[in-house]
Amino acid sequence: MSHVENELNSQPECWTRAAEQAVEEASVLPAPGERVAIVGCGTSWFMAQAAAVLREHAGQGETDAFAASEFPHGRAYDRVVALTRSGTTTEVLDLLGALKGRTRTVAVTADPRTPVMEAADDVVVLDHADERSVVQTRFATTALTLLRAHLGLHGDRVVDDARTALALPLPDGLADCGQFTFLGRGWSVGLANEAALKMREASLAWTEAYPAMEYRHGPISVTTAGTATWMFGEAPRGLAEQVRATGGLWVEGALDPLAELVRAQRLAVAVAATRGLDPDRPRHLTRSVVLTAS
Repeated sequence: MSHVENELNSQPECWTRAAEQAVEEASVLPAPGERVAIVGCGTSWFMAQAAAVLREHAGQGETDAFAASEFPHGRAYDRVVALTRSGTTTEVLDLLGALKGRTRTVAVTADPRTPVMEAADDVVVLDHADERSVVQTRFATTALTLLRAHLGLHGDRVVDDARTALALPLPDGLADCGQFTFLGRGWSVGLANEAALKMREASLAWTEAYPAMEYRHGPISVTTAGTATWMFGEAPRGLAEQVRATGGLWVEGALDPLAELVRAQRLAVAVAATRGLDPDRPRHLTRSVVLTAS
């Protein structure tokens, strides 16, 4: 079994521990009413997107999400939360350094032996969710669970759904599709973006992601027999029927959207297997992007 398979299978236990840790770390996580930005790179950026929507919808305060390299330095925030599995990503460390002494920062990381421990004002270490794989699975979802639990939005049902996502077989014919589109609404748009990234990283698959209502404004034109459209969360009325009319495979998101992401992670591994690829060795990728000065 690959590292990524082992790690994605451990997510229910990681989420339970993260929910407990959210209580212990409450003092360093964003307080109600604060203006907050959540940043990351790659997978962590997509988790930031989901967390930002959850926080705003929970009435906790204005919350933005940015790729760390695109942070708007002209805006004022009470706190910036950086998600970084490795604690070594250049863009994240550069941003934390620029914010030092001006804006309170907190980093959520997996490795306490990295430069982020000094770069951020506060650090939450999820070392139980660290990974050997290049392709992120459990750290990303565990970091989001930490933030979700901090908002009071995590419960036992989420963990139960994750176990269901690991136990149920994938829909017949899904792994044989040639193109995959993931759709979300609200906070699950970030999860759809991450599902598409997982497919590209692990299986070199043609994948796209959109807000569900935007899918009908052009992207549905590529849907046909041999393609799949997967909805994270409740679908807009009539969308499933429109997809089925194209001949494409419609995948209903019946579980909590974060658990649906676990299913998509499994799909990425399954498609990699059908294509003879090793998901632990994704093409052109490394565990952390560390840039050297030119």
